This record gives sequence, structure tokens and C-alpha cells, in this order.
Amino acid sequence: MRLFALICLLLLAACSRPIPEGVTELSYATPYPPTHPFSRADQRWIDWVEAESDGTLRIRPIWSGKLLSADMSMEELRHGVADIGLITPIYVRGGTHLLRIHTGFYSGADSVETQVALYRCMEANIDQIGKELAGLKVLAVQGGLLPGVLTRNRPVHSLEDLRGLRIRAPTELMPVLRNLGADPVNMPMGDTYSALAKGVLDGVVAPTDTFRALHFAEVAKYYYEIKIPRGAYPARAMGEDRWNTLSPADRALLERSTAVWEAALAEEIRASEAVGREAGEGRIVYAQASAEDQQAFDALYLRDGEENARRLSRFGIDGLAAFQFARSTVTGRDQVDCGDIS
Repeated sequence: MRLFALICLLLLAACSRPIPEGVTELSYATPYPPTHPFSRADQRWIDWVEAESDGTLRIRPIWSGKLLSADMSMEELRHGVADIGLITPIYVRGGTHLLRIHTGFYSGADSVETQVALYRCMEANIDQIGKELAGLKVLAVQGGLLPGVLTRNRPVHSLEDLRGLRIRAPTELMPVLRNLGADPVNMPMGDTYSALAKGVLDGVVAPTDTFRALHFAEVAKYYYEIKIPRGAYPARAMGEDRWNTLSPADRALLERSTAVWEAALAEEIRASEAVGREAGEGRIVYAQASAEDQQAFDALYLRDGEENARRLSRFGIDGLAAFQFARSTVTGRDQVDCGDIS
């Protein structure tokens, strides 16, 4: 993998245009195509950075997964494979124990902004998060729409109907789905379309924006509208070594750009919901979860989130303290209170 990454860097260097004197160019790598809502937010950030710097800081995007991998992107950024990249700590195979499961602590944080505020509060108060992000400079945190369950050819009308289904899900939901009798699978979202198309998966936990953004409406028919909590996570980062080579002015500008990037992500994510439902029109059949099923799911979600947190003790991590801190910070439906942090 290291040799492959080096070859990619050499090829990119050979193809890049000359950089004028006084201009700093940074590469930005993402697994998504430029048409994806995440990428539209990324482009808005790129445009802002270049305009704000009067062209002295230039961002060169590398779309569609041509450089960074989904499960190794954090390590690749630490080693300079790209300057800046989209990261997904929930898919990393090692070294992100708390980041992988902390997204199961967010019940009640329904909006993107509330999810990001809760993450920022945890980041400022829980040292383990900083340890797991060592070697990286986080440039943006991302939340998302609350997902439901999308299935290929078997409708789901109740929690009981999940039994026996092979469903792609994030790490924090795997125990919840197992307890409901499903067979959960953890894989990068970018691999899910082909797995659904081939019948490897029966379904996926996903929000409605994926009907268009990831073309899931082409390979699935039924959507169970149960509100599944989701968390925020550090989603755009830069290798710390590369960060330290930048001038103080460039670092200050990128610090200011965080709010711009996060706002663009929130806006594009919200706009993508209506677009996704439109793409699913005539293709997707919806079923609404009953109040009883929603209540049962919420209780199971928190119970398993706490149990996942307790299990981190085997790594020397006080996950229970992190869980309790997060739950005390959610003060009402879609409300967080972390004092001066929020």
C-alpha cells in the first residue's frame, strides 16, 4: 500500500500545473464524486479559501477515491499521501476505539448543528478523543440526517421484520441490530451499492439523501422510517506535519474556514433530503414506524450504547464516563448544553 501511495504521489506531482511564486497549493482527497452533496460543500469551502486568501492558498481537489482509502485515510494523511482529506474514523480498523462507538451516544441530538455541538463538547472534555486523533489537524466536523432502514425486496413494517436481514450499519448500531435478530455488516458506504445490487446485503441503514447521492433507489425498494440516532464525527482533516509547514497566516485562515466548511456541509446535507425523496418517487415504498417501535428502538439504542462504552475498559479507556458525559450534555430534544463550549 505504501508503494502504491508513493506512485500516486509521483504521478500527481508529474501532472500538476506549475505553482506560481507566493502561492501555496494543498491537495484535498475524497472518496466522493464532485456531484455528491459532501463534495458540493467541499467545493464551497475550496472557493471560500481561495477567495479569502486572494489566491495565495490554492486547493487542488482529487475526487472519487483516487488517492485515499476509506479505512486507512487517517494513517495516509499522517504520512502525507494527501495534504487534506475526508476521514471516516468509524471505519478505521484500529486506534479509534472511542471514535468508532461514540456516535452511539447521541440520542436526542437530531439536527446537524446539535450533533456537531455535542461532538465539540466531548472533544473539549474527553482526552481520549484527542489521543485517537493524534497526528491530525481536524478542519471540519460533520453530522447528518437521521437514517432509517432501506431494504432491497423485503418490506419492513415493524422491528420484528428486521429479523434475519443482512444489513449494512455503522459500528454503534451493530449490537442493536443483532439484538433485533438482524445480521449487521460494517462496510464503507461506498461499497454498499454493489453489495445491494448483488444481493450480498438485504438492506442498509441510511438517510433518504442516499437515494440520489449514492443511487440506492436503483437497487432497493422499501424504506422503514424509524428515526435512528446518529452522531457527528471529525470528517475533514490535515496531517499535522503538513499543517506545521504552513505559514501562521495560512493556518489562521484555515482555522477560520472551519465554520464555513461545517455550515456548507449542514446546508448541503439538509438540501439533499428533498432531492433524495424526489429520486425515490415511484420507486421507494415507505412505511412509518409505530410510536411503540420507536420507543423500543430508542431504549435499546441507549442500552447498547452504554454497554459498548463499558466494553472500552479492555483497552484502558473509560468509555462509560464519556457516555455519561454525552448523555448529561443532551438537555432536551435536539438541545445540548455544554456551558462555554457550545
